[in-house]
Amino acid sequence: MPLFNVILVYTLAKYILLSTLTPDGQKTLKSKPERIKEVNKEIEAYGVKVVEQYAVLGPYDFVNIVEAPDNDSVFKMSVELGSRGTIKILSMPAVTIDHLIEKLK
Repeated sequence: MPLFNVILVYTLAKYILLSTLTPDGQKTLKSKPERIKEVNKEIEAYGVKVVEQYAVLGPYDFVNIVEAPDNDSVFKMSVELGSRGTIKILSMPAVTIDHLIEKLK
């Protein structure tokens, strides 16, 4: 029997995604609104998980807060989704205010 168990805690990084639908994306949304949830499941294949999602008014159509293991996962997901021609995504890494304060000390 082992003398102790090792528990690894891996914290995923958070990202803010601002997205805008193309005309093709707008047609898809109108004809099949549930497609939004289907895409959320598809992005999990890239190691990215949607934490929160909002439809918004203004220059962007959606604001998503996601978690991912690294920038590469977000890059790949953004390129893959963007290559479909239905959405444009602006991806930004995000840190908590407490993390920022700690790093500035």
